[in-house]
This record gives sequence, structure tokens and C-alpha cells, in this order.
Amino acid sequence: MQSAQGDWQVAAAEQIRRVEAAPLPPNIFALLREAAADVPDRDAWHFIASGRTITYAALLEQVERLAAGLASLGVRRGDHVAVMLSNVPEMPATWLALGRIGAVMVPVNVRYTGHELHYLLSDSGADRLVIQEDYLPALDAMPAPRPALADVVVVGAARPGQRRWQDLVDGFRPGFAPEREPVLDDLMNIQYTSGTTGLPKGCLLTQRYWLTCARAYSDCDGLRLRNILTGNPYFYMTPQWLLLMAFYQRGTLFVAPHISLTRFPEWMRRYRIEFCIFPMDIISQVPERPDDADNCIVRANIYIHRREQHAEAERRFGFPARSAFGMTEIGLGMFTPLGAAEMVGSGSCGMAAPFREVRIADLEGNTLPAGRTGELLIRGPGLLKGYHNKPEATAAAFHGDWFRTGDLASMDARGFVTIHGRIKEMIRRAGENISATEVEAALLAIPHVAEAAAIPVPDPLRGEEVKAYVGLEPGTTPVDLPPERIVELCRGRLAPFKVPRYIEYRTVPLPRSTSGKVRKPDLAAEKPDLRQGSWDRVSGRWM
Repeated sequence: MQSAQGDWQVAAAEQIRRVEAAPLPPNIFALLREAAADVPDRDAWHFIASGRTITYAALLEQVERLAAGLASLGVRRGDHVAVMLSNVPEMPATWLALGRIGAVMVPVNVRYTGHELHYLLSDSGADRLVIQEDYLPALDAMPAPRPALADVVVVGAARPGQRRWQDLVDGFRPGFAPEREPVLDDLMNIQYTSGTTGLPKGCLLTQRYWLTCARAYSDCDGLRLRNILTGNPYFYMTPQWLLLMAFYQRGTLFVAPHISLTRFPEWMRRYRIEFCIFPMDIISQVPERPDDADNCIVRANIYIHRREQHAEAERRFGFPARSAFGMTEIGLGMFTPLGAAEMVGSGSCGMAAPFREVRIADLEGNTLPAGRTGELLIRGPGLLKGYHNKPEATAAAFHGDWFRTGDLASMDARGFVTIHGRIKEMIRRAGENISATEVEAALLAIPHVAEAAAIPVPDPLRGEEVKAYVGLEPGTTPVDLPPERIVELCRGRLAPFKVPRYIEYRTVPLPRSTSGKVRKPDLAAEKPDLRQGSWDRVSGRWM
């Protein structure tokens, strides 16, 4: 008789084979058309802030009308159209309509300033802009010379010379057919990365990318998931593939206006959500309630998390939380099968997902044996085609057809991967390499530490020293958790040379990208002398 562990491994392998063997739809619009034929009266989405819903049949018609309206402006296959919209229904509708034409959407972070919008329009080559009325001041603030825009389409009140989004829907009939039917390898998005290490790069993502990612997530466990929740901003990648996941499942995507840790559990209960990406900060920042486990979650995915909180999340909310790994460049990379309950709290981010192969390599691309730490490489159909207008960055991102994630990781004998840090976030002290992620994990294991980040500080003797930024839980002060105590607790988990020399308490949240990663260049740029305002472990005083 097989063990329970053997049972889930066999079942997971068989499910992956089934997912990979089934053909993808010919394009994204074809998936919508199939769903509308099957469940015409079911809601395709529900936007929580406004209460706006639309059935699959109505969405199909709206997308065809909008595609015809955009085509009337001259939008053609391959054209780049920037879209600066918040979590409103017009955002996914525009994406789907551009995909119907075979055009390319360039999502714009709605917090961008005029300078940042100028960079993205110039870098992407977008010659049209769809923008929410609220964000027109950013358009006004662009420095000269401004990129030439053939059309500005406004969701809301348009100015003279601009066009109203709604007019493009109302003025045309359904039944639009493009000059050529889009195919899987047609470009769909120029999706800009969050830019934690420099200017954002535009990832070239095809229709195959989105359909592969959504299909893998939708079917990795063979579940039926009718109600799916997202709170991520729509200019980021997550809500886009979650929408297609809902299409595959013939379900409804519930879209929150933004991530709210305090309201997320309420949304899960009220809308009877069955799948979500669960924000693990809830565990440390939102007080426990008696009705936390009153939800319908069948599976929750978690990404950046503290391994010590994993089992607590399952206990408190009563659902299986499974770790996964993804990036803008690859979509889904790894997942943890639902049956792999023994991986809870392991710190692993999962095993190779459907359509993906994973290996650990040295910096020359040579595969390392199980247990060795090296760079995480991933390959499979539907990865990014490259970085827009950046051939050198594209070449550096691959070993052959294997994408270099830049993550330091190890793999066990069963194929489960654990991330240990970022190659570019190594701190080199006196010839020793120190993983910033390892230091941060030690800090986050300290009771009452809510968030932490480690960065290098230049040092004339040792090259670099470790500085730790520490954010405390509400109600806790540096008097309650002094720097000497932090150092003492770190020494119990870290080799002496890894223990932070400098500690700075944060009274405001750490700066983060839209994907939740700490923007360490922002921390490093806050002051000319990074020692200033820090407690120095060596001298035992504040600098």
C-alpha cells in the first residue's frame, strides 16, 4: 500500500499530465467566447467597490463593441496602447478588446508621476493612451518634449480633443472581426516590472503566456472554483491571469479596489470566495476574530511569507494554504499540490508547476545536485519573449532557453524548492557572502517584529556591513524590544558575521513595489550616510 505522501505525488503527477495534454484555446477571446456559450447568464466579474457586475454574454458583446470602437480610431494588430486605469471594469474590458484586435496593452501604474508616465510611454512606443479622468494631472505633468499620442481615450469626463471610453462602446455593434485572428504567440502585453533594482523593464508577454499561466493555476489540483478574489492592482499581472482563471472555471472574479488587510477576511466571507491569494500580513497585523474560519476557501495561495506563520494561517482561517512562486517574466513557476500538507511551514515555495521545468544551477548554468544552493532556472512554453528594446538584458536573462530568476535557491530530492535570497541582494562582508533574505528571516522570527529589511552599508575595513531596518508591531516600542535584544536573538539564528551591525527602527512602513517587494534602492537613497540614525552594535551607541 502506498503512503499518503505517495498518493498525493502520484495524483499530482497525473493531474499535471492531464493539464499539459489538453490544448489551449487559440487565443484569449476564444476562451471568453467558449465561457459565454457555456454560462451566458453567470457573472464574469463583480467589482466590490462599485457593485458593478457583467454576465459572460454581456461581456462578450461589450468586448466586441469596444474592439470595433478602438479599431475605428486606427488601432491595429501589433499597435501599443498604454492603459492607466485603476481597479474598474473598464480596465479588463480594454485589455480583452485590445487582445481581440491583436493589439498590445501597456499597463501603467496609476501612482506614476508625469516623469514616470513619460518614461513608460517613450520606452514602450505606445501611441495611444486610455486613461481614467482622475489621472489626467499626470498626463499634464509630463516634461517636454512629450511623446506623440494619436488619441487619448478617457474613462470619465473627456477634455476637448479627447475621446470618451463609453462612446467607443455605445457607438458600435457587436460582431467585430479583426483583420487576422490573433494566435497564441502574438504579443499581448508589454508588462513593466516593478523596478526594485533600477528603471522598470517591459516584459514582452504573449497570449500564450496568459492562457498558460491561468490554465496551470486553474487546473493544477483539478478543483472547481466558482468565486475567485483579487485585491491586487490591475496594472500588475495578477488580476489579469485570475480573470482568465475565472473564465476557465466558468466562475466569477471578485475585484476589490485594493488590498486591505482588515477587510480581506470580510470579503472572503461575504462573497463566499473559494480561491484567493492570501495576504499573509493579516496573521501579524489583524487581530484574530471568532469568525475567521467562517469562509468557503477551497485553496489559498501564499507567496512571500514567514514560515512560522504558515500553520497559524491554516489553523486560524481553516483552509489549506499552499505556497507558490511566480514572476512577471514567467507567470507561474512553482506550486504546492493540495495534498502536500507536510510542506506547511517548510519555507518551500513548491515544485515545478504544469508547463514548467525547474533546476538549480551555478552561475555558468551547470546543474547542481539536490541540496546545493545556486540560481533558480525555469523554462517552458509561454515565458516572456524578452525585454522590450533591451537585447542585452534579454540575453543576460537566459541560459539557452532557461530563464534566470536571479534567486538563490536549493531543491530537495523530491523537487521542492526553497528560496534563500536574491543574487543581487548579497551583502559581501570581509570576503563572506551574506544573504539579505536570511538576515531578514532571522529578524522576522523575533516576536513583535512586523517587517524587516537588510541592506549593505559601505565600510572601509570590511567592504560592507549589514544594516537592518526593523518595523515593530503596533503597541511595541524600541524600549520593549531594544537593539541589544534584537542582536542577541539574531545570534541564536545567524553566524556571527551575518548578525546586523547597524539597526534602524522604522515608524513608517518600508517602501514597497506593487508586487510587495521592499524597494531597497529607496532605502539606500534616504540619506547620504546610511549609518545615521542607526544603533551601532560595535560601539554600542546611536549614530
